[in-house]
Amino acid sequence: MRGRNAPNLIGGALGWLWLAITILPIYYIVVTSLRPRAQYFSANPLSVPTAPTLTAYGQVLQADFATYFLNSVVVTGVSVAAAVFVCLLAAYVIVRNPSRFSRRFFDALLLGIAIPLQCVIIPVYYLIVQLGLYDTLWALILPSIAFAIPITVLILVNFLRDVPGELFESMTVDGASPWRMLWSLAVPLAKPAIITVAIYDALNVWNGFLFPLILTQSASQRVLPLSLWSFQGAFTVNVPAILAAVVLSVLPLLAAYAVGRRQLVSGLTAGFSK
Repeated sequence: MRGRNAPNLIGGALGWLWLAITILPIYYIVVTSLRPRAQYFSANPLSVPTAPTLTAYGQVLQADFATYFLNSVVVTGVSVAAAVFVCLLAAYVIVRNPSRFSRRFFDALLLGIAIPLQCVIIPVYYLIVQLGLYDTLWALILPSIAFAIPITVLILVNFLRDVPGELFESMTVDGASPWRMLWSLAVPLAKPAIITVAIYDALNVWNGFLFPLILTQSASQRVLPLSLWSFQGAFTVNVPAILAAVVLSVLPLLAAYAVGRRQLVSGLTAGFSK
């Protein structure tokens, strides 16, 4: 009993070390973004600014940051909503109609997980150009939906399989249609999984860099990850302004994770348990 209840000093020390390694870059980014540009090269990089200022944030907001932010919100919102809706329908059919076709369809979707994005960027570029969607937000939305489908279907299918079949049978006896069972039973019970895939897909779409770099060109269609790259060239040695743009672009992700962190953990656990 003593051996089992003894504190794990080595594990605790390693945990605190990992916490310090993780927090130190975040602390540096936030502190530097609040530091005046004139003090960046003369002050200690890890010291607290003696005269913190929001000048860097003002410079970023004046550099069309609102346009880039709105583009990212539109691309992420439409992509996640469409992907979750389509994948929810597909997962429901796969679970409730275990036919040979649905099994083959599910296997084909799972093959998409093994296909790296970089391997198909040229065919995607050619397809977008042929459709006349190059340099539009739809050029980012449609591929984002396609590449979110495999992992989203996997998580939703494994979660819906845990729903007792007796519940569906009882609603069938009461005369409920498949659509009624989907929206009145499957969706409420699968809420943790839906929130999980929504947050997971939103993180991937929001942080996406390759699609905006290849499929867009004009500044009016630019999203935040690509704008950070352009800010680096625009502000040159103005490091506080660059890091202020990083902080502003990360805030929505932190808010989404803070709201749905419990559902994210439970949904991922259910999704990868089989």
